[in-house]
Formats: sequence, structure tokens, C-alpha cells
Amino acid sequence: MPENTPSTPETSRFDMPGMTLLEHLEELRRRIINSVLAVIVCAGFCWYYAEYIYEYVQEPIVKVLHDAKLPEKLVFLHPTEPFEMYMHIGMVAGIFLASPFILWQVWQFISPGLYRHEKNYIAPFLVSTVGLFVAGGVFAYKMVFPNSLHFLIVDSGKQFQPQITISEYTNLFMAVILGLGIVFELPILVFFLALFGIIDAKMMWKYSRFSILIIFFIAAIITPTTDILNMCIFAAPMCILYFISIGIAWLVHPKRRNRDKNEATS
Repeated sequence: MPENTPSTPETSRFDMPGMTLLEHLEELRRRIINSVLAVIVCAGFCWYYAEYIYEYVQEPIVKVLHDAKLPEKLVFLHPTEPFEMYMHIGMVAGIFLASPFILWQVWQFISPGLYRHEKNYIAPFLVSTVGLFVAGGVFAYKMVFPNSLHFLIVDSGKQFQPQITISEYTNLFMAVILGLGIVFELPILVFFLALFGIIDAKMMWKYSRFSILIIFFIAAIITPTTDILNMCIFAAPMCILYFISIGIAWLVHPKRRNRDKNEATS
């Protein structure tokens, strides 16, 4: 047998020849351009329906204002403010709509560095990534944002007459919804960091107390209020996701995957 026996397709890490740095950068540029074009197309489509989308965006604050017996219409200070707000909503909704295609581009960029059998993870990757992001947004929309608005408008500002502009409200809405949506992507981030051996479950467990402290620090930053209750509402799912991520890191770490691969082929 020759000493340098080529690896079989089943055990080979790559399905294509090695790429140079310039080829990697060119591939990255192509994926970014494809993603940007998809966002532009989807944003144009969503901008056409921005007024209908805004009906759902304003629902939380309309309910809080109604319960507080306050005027339910938001105000604007500049003639261009409604148009700019609809453009903003169209862009953000377009990113949501284009997200499966964007994630597909991300997968196509990283897939050459995976084992052949790992490339079958594309469907779970897309479903879990989109699902976690949507779950974070729904959690924020149904739980966090209404409670925050009630605290800010009814509890803290009950002796004042609110004059809330559409831009201020929309920016706050996007910050909370997108913030929690991104936070819910923690297991996906850990999946890739563990996949390439950057972190492992043992490390995450060892520093779990420190990580929980950081989670509460992040929750204190991204929550729109200053009360402890809302900070805990932000932090609780982040802590749960962290410990779920420890299990994910244990499953996908290269040492375990290589051992399982060797056991399967022996």
C-alpha cells in the first residue's frame, strides 16, 4: 500500500479542492452581493405594503394607550417623517423576508469546510435559524415590549401627557424586536464556534457563572426600561439558551465528531 493513500469521499473533509485566500474573498463578495440584491427586491415589495405592516407594529402601543385612556394616535414632527418611517419598515421587513435566502448564501459559503454528511444539515440549519429568530421576535412582541411600554407610559409617565412620535416609537420597536431576535440566535453562534473547535462544552460550563453575569449585563443594556422585572424577562430566555448551547457544543465539537466518525467506519 502506498504511504500517501488518498482519503475516501466519505472521510474527506472537503468535497472541492482547497481555495486560496483571494478565491475565498471572491466567493464571499459574490455571496454578499447576492444577499444585498435579495434584500433590495424584498424591501421594495414590503415597502409597498408598509402601511399594512405598520398596523401590526403599532398594535402594542395602541393597546397600552387605550388601557390608559390616552389618545391612541401617534404624532409626527416633520412632513417627511411618515414616508421615512415607512421606508424604514419596508427595509426591516425586507430583511426578514429575504432571511432564508441570506442564510442559504451563508451556508453555501461555509459548506465546503464541512464533512459530506454534515452538509445534510442545511434544512435543520435554515429551520432552526429562522425559527429561533422568529421566536425571539414573537417573545419580544407578546411579552417584553408590551410590559416595557406599560412601565414607561403608565407607571413612570402617568402624570404627564405623552406626545410619542412615530419615528421614536418605530425605532424603539425595532430595537427590542431585532435585539431579542438576534439574542435567540445564540445556539446557532455556539454551533459554529464549537464546530470549528473555538469553544467546547467544558469551557462553557466552567465559565457559566461569568457568562450569566454577562447575560444580565447585556439584558440591562438592551432592555428599554430600568426596572429589574423587565431585565429579568430579557435575561431568563438568554440563560436557558446558554445552557442549551452547552449541549450543542458537546454534540458538534470536532473531537467528539471525529471519534463518532471513526467508530462508525471501524
